[in-house]
Amino acid sequence: MDILFTGLLLGGTYALIALGLNLQYGMARVINLANGETLVAGGFGAYWFFTAQQVPPLLTVFLVAPLAFALNWLIYVVVLRPLVKRAKSRGRIEVDMILTTFGLSFVAVGLMLALFGGDYFSYSYLARPITLIGETYALNRVTAFLGAALLCVALWLWLYHSRTGMSVRAISVSPESAGLVGIDVPRLAALAFALGGAITAMGGALVSMFLTLDASTGVIFTLKALIIVIMGGVGDIRGTIVAALLLGVLETFVATVIDPGLTLASAYLLFILILLLRPQGLFGRSRT
Repeated sequence: MDILFTGLLLGGTYALIALGLNLQYGMARVINLANGETLVAGGFGAYWFFTAQQVPPLLTVFLVAPLAFALNWLIYVVVLRPLVKRAKSRGRIEVDMILTTFGLSFVAVGLMLALFGGDYFSYSYLARPITLIGETYALNRVTAFLGAALLCVALWLWLYHSRTGMSVRAISVSPESAGLVGIDVPRLAALAFALGGAITAMGGALVSMFLTLDASTGVIFTLKALIIVIMGGVGDIRGTIVAALLLGVLETFVATVIDPGLTLASAYLLFILILLLRPQGLFGRSRT
């Protein structure tokens, strides 16, 4: 039971990391390789607000979210939208997005190094034990898990029970057909990309309560998020959540029962198995 619950807490952290990328890749069709840097920037924001202004990270999420939304909207409109317009095929779009966002990740790392330096940063918030089901866990990890759950529910309700959310889902299925029925595809793609960035920054603020970060760790989070999104199915929120929880439980089991050094290997092995057996992901649909 301890392995299961600890794995679910870890999976909740992974869901926070991957939700934003799922919106950007699944809905806006942008493979954002700077996603991890957005998460680290959200963590930096929480760190600064807490240490300099004594603003709790649970409130900081509402400060970093609009800033990240505006910045990602600007990036999409100024940098990425022209690439979408000029591309003659979806394959060309994906190649251009990979190369561009890869470059943006280096720009983001450079800016964070200039602003915050290259040292690791961490702070103590809700770093006290709490007893659940007879076992002791860190309160900040439980809080981050609950925050991830709330974000997942809110995002699912918006996507499946609002007119705008359903329009965003429509452009993820077929941008051309969505445009034919009067949906403003460029505007909604920008919205999905910006919202994905905001969610990622909120995740960074939450996980900074218990993770030690630095400006160059973003690539680790990007790779983990990409694995989860592809495992769960591109564009499917349910798949992202299930894949994140499954990965968290698997890594916890391997680290506890077998060898902590094999956790990363087990994650990639699961990823390869899903690619071989179900390439569209656990809940994904075949894409054209």
